[in-house]
Amino acid sequence: MAAPAGAAVYPKPNPEKAFPEMKLYDARGRSWRVAQEDWDGARRRVTADAGWADWLKRERAEVDTWMGRHRDRVEWVAGWSNDFISPKDGTKLTWTEAIPGEETDHFFSPSDPRVEITPKLKAAWVREFRERHAEMMERAARLYRLTGERRYAEWAAGQLDFYATHYLEWEPQRQGARLFWQALTEGVNLVTYAHTARLLGDFASTERKRTWREKFFEPEVAVLRTNFPTILNITCWLRGAAAQVGLIFGDEAMWREAVDGPFGVRQQVAEGITSDYLWFEQSLGYNNLVVDAFQSLFVTAGLYGRADALAHEMAVVENLMLAPLYLRFPNGQLPNPSDAKGIQFAPNRELFARLYRVFPTALGLQEAAAQRNWDTLLDPPTPSPPGRAELPPVTSRHWESSRFAVLKSGPWQVFLHYGQPPVKSHLQAEVLNFSAFYEDVDVTHDPGTTGYSSELHRDYFSQGLNHNVPLINGEGQEQPPKGRKPDPFTETRAGRMLEFSTQPPRMTAEQAVYRRGVRAARTLAIEGATLRDRVEVTSENRTTPQALGLALHLQGKVRLPGSFEPDAAFAEGRPAAFGFWSGVRKSAARDRATFEVDFGRRTLRVTFLVPGEFTIWHGSTPDVPPSRREGFYLETRGTNAVFTTLLEPVSGGRP
Repeated sequence: MAAPAGAAVYPKPNPEKAFPEMKLYDARGRSWRVAQEDWDGARRRVTADAGWADWLKRERAEVDTWMGRHRDRVEWVAGWSNDFISPKDGTKLTWTEAIPGEETDHFFSPSDPRVEITPKLKAAWVREFRERHAEMMERAARLYRLTGERRYAEWAAGQLDFYATHYLEWEPQRQGARLFWQALTEGVNLVTYAHTARLLGDFASTERKRTWREKFFEPEVAVLRTNFPTILNITCWLRGAAAQVGLIFGDEAMWREAVDGPFGVRQQVAEGITSDYLWFEQSLGYNNLVVDAFQSLFVTAGLYGRADALAHEMAVVENLMLAPLYLRFPNGQLPNPSDAKGIQFAPNRELFARLYRVFPTALGLQEAAAQRNWDTLLDPPTPSPPGRAELPPVTSRHWESSRFAVLKSGPWQVFLHYGQPPVKSHLQAEVLNFSAFYEDVDVTHDPGTTGYSSELHRDYFSQGLNHNVPLINGEGQEQPPKGRKPDPFTETRAGRMLEFSTQPPRMTAEQAVYRRGVRAARTLAIEGATLRDRVEVTSENRTTPQALGLALHLQGKVRLPGSFEPDAAFAEGRPAAFGFWSGVRKSAARDRATFEVDFGRRTLRVTFLVPGEFTIWHGSTPDVPPSRREGFYLETRGTNAVFTTLLEPVSGGRP
């Protein structure tokens, strides 16, 4: 890998010049700006503009309702957001204000109408409640600042009094967090609490603010400081939150430590963002999470006259926001490496609109102009330049420092994920996985995962069978050992791109140690209207045959021939992931097997070429919960195997 995170800086020369077609530069050549808060202008707008007056009326009503109905409780212990899922199908539960066990006797999701209340689910509900409560505190403080109505300030300040009085009464949970289950959520919400204190200004006496600082904010920052001394998406939030508390309470030492100290903001940007301007943990969901973490800091730095001190970091993080645009498929869908939840799309219009205050883009300004919220009230977006909101084209590109590659030619666009970073967080057994589109047809994709506490995540979505990868005795890529044991696969997981060519469009990547004693390599080539996939599996042990397999998942409907028979024993003697397939049927084959697959208006022919005898299974497999898709699993026995798959359009489409 070009520069392993945590060991060296990923080179990022001249970040201001990257992706220039998407940036708006000021007279100084900067593509970032200093966030503003224009309270006098905001008061004029809500008075003179009927639209803003209506917005203020609704904002008052929502905050008033919450203030009159809700209070936090010391006896409530917050849980993990990933636990708030249906045990039946892994779908996210729908959060409502109804207090579990008092105002409702069950939870529900879009696909699961009744989920019994358990202590774990109640705790996950409390986490969401407490986060919403913090948001209402900040909104109330803003209403006070805007309208001068003291009742909003009295309520918001009273909540800070409550947390300062009782903070140490909550027992420490994971990583020492008290209000929330883990340090990450503690840090994210500490930003909200800190801005509540900032917005209240002189309403709170010096003594009252000192109490908040000593009994609440400083103990919270102490928790953040002691956690995750490493390069990690979580640490970005923890250091960014501590830096903002330092600015808001005038603690220069706290600011300096969070920004310039070990694993501080500067080091996170230098070592966590690759030379391709993607977050090194590879999940594009965490890519956006890091953008959000730093955006919050950059806004606050601008309000306190510290934006110039973070000029380089701002230029780099803007590229982190923009880079996924160059990975998108024709319908805007993004590839899904690592363990993001569900499918994401680019551009993320909501993200671009939210970040216009520091990263103004034509697209973000265009989106923000149609919104009425606190950001657009206090820092009105300038008009979007005409003709500048077009999206950049996607082309073939080797994202070497991120271990990704995109191949685009004719009707095909293919994404290959061929290596992983030397960290253990968010890894799945998915190296050498690929996703593909034929024109605007989603042929095969990575569904991501569901809540991390679910058995679907642990036993299926994170395992090899969920991906289009080779399997050795039913297992995909070997995963690093848990805990802090030495990881012999740190270097080998990085993978190697052996060939990347645009003319002809072809790429070959290998994992020299896919599993102990097993090498795997994949070649993807676009040959006119045909996508050719060749997977090689080679074992060092040439005397002991193994079950060598390949999984392929499709978003279409397979026309399965009558030769396939039900196989109730498919999962027997195999890893747990095989138990998540349903309706499994199998057939014996020799050298070749061909199928036609309907993808709506388009039909593709899928041909498997495997020398000699092999078995092929077909079944219904988990997709983004609660959806399912169709999958093939091919298996032969030996010490090496070559699986070739051809995907090509059927002339004339569907019959």
